[in-house]
Amino acid sequence: MLLGSDNIFFSDEAHFHIGGYVNKQNFRYWDISNPRKLHEEPLHKPKVTVWCAISASAIIGPYFFENERGQTVTVNSERYAEMISDFFRLELQNSPYCNRNTWFQQDGATAHTANVAMSAVRELFPEKIISRNGTIPWPPRSPDLSPCDFFLWGYLKSIVYKTNPTTVTQLKENIRAEISKIPQSLCERVFKNMRSRLEECVRVDGRHLENVVFKK
Repeated sequence: MLLGSDNIFFSDEAHFHIGGYVNKQNFRYWDISNPRKLHEEPLHKPKVTVWCAISASAIIGPYFFENERGQTVTVNSERYAEMISDFFRLELQNSPYCNRNTWFQQDGATAHTANVAMSAVRELFPEKIISRNGTIPWPPRSPDLSPCDFFLWGYLKSIVYKTNPTTVTQLKENIRAEISKIPQSLCERVFKNMRSRLEECVRVDGRHLENVVFKK
């Protein structure tokens, strides 16, 4: 398996909107009738921007990108570096699942790979970064391979909106609560599924995966 992926934290962020919409590129509509189906959403709906890191043993997060007034802010390289240095560092120090052999994965978003962000990441994971500009490159546009994309965000969406949260505070509380309930056994199953995805990716020479689906 990729570097013994039980000791890799895969990371990413997503927008959760009031009203039940999660903005991630891998949420697709599958339909046998109308391929031009439109999904309409009101503009400027309140949202939270959530960051997490997941391994086969645990989930670190959520971290919400927001200002001192609790308002959601755009993820830029400075804010990302601050999150890595101030939040992620402390969480890793308190985690029994992180050691000197732990690797860290992030996608190639500019906020993640700018110099200031990469400097913060390298301080925590010298020579153990899976990312554009990292120790090992991570393929762009690969949501079928990242546990955050193919599992975590969709899983959270399926449960955090069940109580119909109407405020950002309620939505954040739901996200925190549901992440805390995810057991280690489920994380282990996710990473076993990722191995199947990696093997299928090699088999189809990097094309989209059609035959590997995560099952709860």
